[in-house]
Amino acid sequence: MTAGDSATTAPTGRRVVIVDDQQLVRAGLRALVEGAADLTVVAEAGDGAAAVQAVRATRPDVVLMDIRMPVMDGIEATRTIVGERPEVAVIVLTTFDLDEYVFASIRAGASGFLLKDGDAGQLRQAIRAAADGDAAMSASSLRRLMDEFAATAEPPPGLVALAGTLTAREREVLEAVAAGLTNREVAARLTIGEATAKTHLSNLLLKLGCRDRAQLVVLAYEAGVVRPGRLGDLPRQISQ
Repeated sequence: MTAGDSATTAPTGRRVVIVDDQQLVRAGLRALVEGAADLTVVAEAGDGAAAVQAVRATRPDVVLMDIRMPVMDGIEATRTIVGERPEVAVIVLTTFDLDEYVFASIRAGASGFLLKDGDAGQLRQAIRAAADGDAAMSASSLRRLMDEFAATAEPPPGLVALAGTLTAREREVLEAVAAGLTNREVAARLTIGEATAKTHLSNLLLKLGCRDRAQLVVLAYEAGVVRPGRLGDLPRQISQ
């Protein structure tokens, strides 16, 4: 960790690393996070390289990651952290939700993104969701992001071929997940049991090599399984 970074000993609950190149921002985020009894900040870092070292040292559940930083940006740091420790969830912090850097971060393995001007309740809820293996973001924001950046080019042939290995039912489940539906809503839409919907989701994650629902949504768009303007209004949160 860089000079000025800090760690907490004997943490309890969900463990969080905060990464931002502005010390005042880190201090504000720490105060918001530690306002909840079940969340503990175990380290801070001022750039992406220091973030990687902090994660190696503290093994957190969640990383709150800024994107634009010196030494190593948040995209590369996310890719490195997720590559080394896939169990660690990264939440990208951004000023604008329609941002090509946010899209790149999701592709690099981030579990979601939050606007920096969000409130404490949203931040804490997102940390808990990410720590539990869920996607931590607004489903409507993710849809707009995909519409803006994921569907502007021809789908990569490899992704198209991979999507072609899905069964008809798996494709239906993927389309429903891309629409932001919960497992219960997927089950109701497809007239199947919720346990069956969960099984299909687990199979999709394994077959497509995705970490979570956020990655499934990105792949669904990039492979052409869903297209802009073809999804209805989405729930506020992508969740289990």
